Amino acid sequence: MITGSCLCGQASYDIAGPVGEIVHCHCQTCRKAHGSAFSSVVAVADEDFVLKGEEWLNQYESSPGKQRYFCRCCGTQIYAKREGTAHVILRLGSLDDDPKVNEKNHIWVSQKAPWYQINSELPQCLEFE
Repeated sequence: MITGSCLCGQASYDIAGPVGEIVHCHCQTCRKAHGSAFSSVVAVADEDFVLKGEEWLNQYESSPGKQRYFCRCCGTQIYAKREGTAHVILRLGSLDDDPKVNEKNHIWVSQKAPWYQINSELPQCLEFE
Protein backbone atom coordinates (compact mmCIF):
# COMPACT_ATOMS: atom_id res chain seq x y z
CA MET A 1 0.00 0.00 0.00
CA ILE A 2 1.19 3.50 -0.84
CA THR A 3 0.29 6.36 1.48
CA GLY A 4 0.41 10.13 1.33
CA SER A 5 -0.70 13.24 3.16
CA CYS A 6 -0.68 17.01 3.21
CA LEU A 7 1.91 19.06 5.09
CA CYS A 8 -0.23 19.47 8.22
CA GLY A 9 -1.53 15.88 8.16
CA GLN A 10 -5.24 16.73 8.20
CA ALA A 11 -5.82 15.12 4.77
CA SER A 12 -4.28 11.76 3.88
CA TYR A 13 -4.84 8.88 1.50
CA ASP A 14 -4.07 5.25 0.78
CA ILE A 15 -3.55 3.77 -2.66
CA ALA A 16 -4.71 0.17 -2.82
CA GLY A 17 -3.64 -0.61 -6.39
CA PRO A 18 -1.08 0.21 -9.06
CA VAL A 19 -0.20 3.73 -10.14
CA GLY A 20 0.70 4.97 -13.61
CA GLU A 21 4.10 6.14 -14.77
CA ILE A 22 5.40 9.51 -13.57
CA VAL A 23 4.72 12.51 -15.80
CA HIS A 24 6.28 15.93 -15.24
CA CYS A 25 3.87 18.68 -16.33
CA HIS A 26 5.29 22.10 -17.25
CA CYS A 27 1.99 23.84 -18.12
CA GLN A 28 1.49 27.33 -16.75
CA THR A 29 -1.43 26.20 -14.58
CA CYS A 30 0.61 23.49 -12.83
CA ARG A 31 3.56 25.85 -12.39
CA LYS A 32 1.38 28.51 -10.75
CA ALA A 33 -0.63 26.06 -8.63
CA HIS A 34 2.53 24.45 -7.25
CA GLY A 35 4.83 27.47 -7.20
CA SER A 36 7.51 25.46 -8.99
CA ALA A 37 8.99 24.71 -12.41
CA PHE A 38 6.72 21.70 -12.94
CA SER A 39 4.38 19.25 -11.24
CA SER A 40 5.11 15.52 -11.05
CA VAL A 41 2.01 13.34 -11.21
CA VAL A 42 0.71 9.79 -11.65
CA ALA A 43 -2.74 8.45 -12.49
CA VAL A 44 -4.51 6.40 -9.81
CA ALA A 45 -7.78 4.55 -10.49
CA ASP A 46 -10.69 6.07 -8.57
CA GLU A 47 -11.45 2.76 -6.84
CA ASP A 48 -7.84 2.48 -5.60
CA PHE A 49 -7.69 6.00 -4.10
CA VAL A 50 -8.96 6.10 -0.50
CA LEU A 51 -9.08 9.65 0.87
CA LYS A 52 -9.18 10.43 4.60
CA GLY A 53 -9.91 13.91 5.95
CA GLU A 54 -11.85 14.97 2.86
CA GLU A 55 -13.52 17.69 4.92
CA TRP A 56 -10.13 19.48 5.02
CA LEU A 57 -9.99 19.82 1.24
CA ASN A 58 -11.03 22.75 -0.89
CA GLN A 59 -11.25 22.59 -4.65
CA TYR A 60 -10.64 24.96 -7.53
CA GLU A 61 -11.63 24.58 -11.18
CA SER A 62 -8.31 25.51 -12.79
CA SER A 63 -9.52 24.79 -16.32
CA PRO A 64 -12.93 23.76 -17.67
CA GLY A 65 -13.82 20.34 -16.27
CA LYS A 66 -10.69 19.99 -14.09
CA GLN A 67 -10.86 20.38 -10.33
CA ARG A 68 -7.74 20.69 -8.16
CA TYR A 69 -8.05 19.51 -4.55
CA PHE A 70 -5.83 20.98 -1.84
CA CYS A 71 -5.73 21.17 1.96
CA ARG A 72 -7.55 24.27 3.20
CA CYS A 73 -5.27 24.40 6.24
CA CYS A 74 -1.74 24.08 4.78
CA GLY A 75 -2.37 24.46 1.01
CA THR A 76 -0.81 21.16 -0.09
CA GLN A 77 -2.07 20.09 -3.51
CA ILE A 78 -3.22 16.47 -3.19
CA TYR A 79 -4.86 15.55 -6.49
CA ALA A 80 -6.82 16.75 -9.50
CA LYS A 81 -9.83 15.23 -11.22
CA ARG A 82 -11.08 15.72 -14.77
CA GLU A 83 -14.77 15.21 -15.57
CA GLY A 84 -15.50 11.90 -17.23
CA THR A 85 -12.35 10.09 -16.12
CA ALA A 86 -12.00 6.99 -13.96
CA HIS A 87 -8.80 8.14 -12.26
CA VAL A 88 -7.36 10.94 -10.15
CA ILE A 89 -4.20 12.86 -11.02
CA LEU A 90 -2.12 12.41 -7.88
CA ARG A 91 0.42 15.12 -6.97
CA LEU A 92 3.58 13.22 -6.09
CA GLY A 93 4.83 15.86 -3.67
CA SER A 94 2.17 14.60 -1.24
CA LEU A 95 3.47 10.99 -1.20
CA ASP A 96 4.83 9.49 2.00
CA ASP A 97 6.07 6.34 0.22
CA ASP A 98 8.00 5.44 -2.93
CA PRO A 99 5.49 4.62 -5.70
CA LYS A 100 8.12 2.36 -7.34
CA VAL A 101 7.24 3.40 -10.90
CA ASN A 102 9.29 4.89 -13.71
CA GLU A 103 9.27 8.39 -15.08
CA LYS A 104 7.57 8.54 -18.49
CA ASN A 105 8.07 12.03 -19.92
CA HIS A 106 7.83 15.81 -19.62
CA ILE A 107 4.62 17.32 -21.00
CA TRP A 108 3.56 20.85 -21.95
CA VAL A 109 7.19 21.76 -22.55
CA SER A 110 5.83 24.51 -24.84
CA GLN A 111 4.83 26.34 -21.62
CA LYS A 112 8.00 25.52 -19.65
CA ALA A 113 9.38 28.20 -17.33
CA PRO A 114 12.05 30.08 -19.30
CA TRP A 115 14.42 30.00 -16.31
CA TYR A 116 14.34 26.18 -16.02
CA GLN A 117 16.48 23.81 -18.12
CA ILE A 118 15.29 20.20 -18.43
CA ASN A 119 18.36 18.03 -17.77
CA SER A 120 16.94 14.61 -18.44
CA GLU A 121 16.91 12.00 -21.19
CA LEU A 122 13.13 11.61 -20.86
CA PRO A 123 10.96 12.39 -23.89
CA GLN A 124 9.73 15.99 -24.04
CA CYS A 125 6.26 16.64 -25.46
CA LEU A 126 5.24 20.14 -26.51
CA GLU A 127 1.70 19.55 -25.18
CA PHE A 128 -0.14 16.62 -23.55
CA GLU A 129 0.61 13.21 -25.03
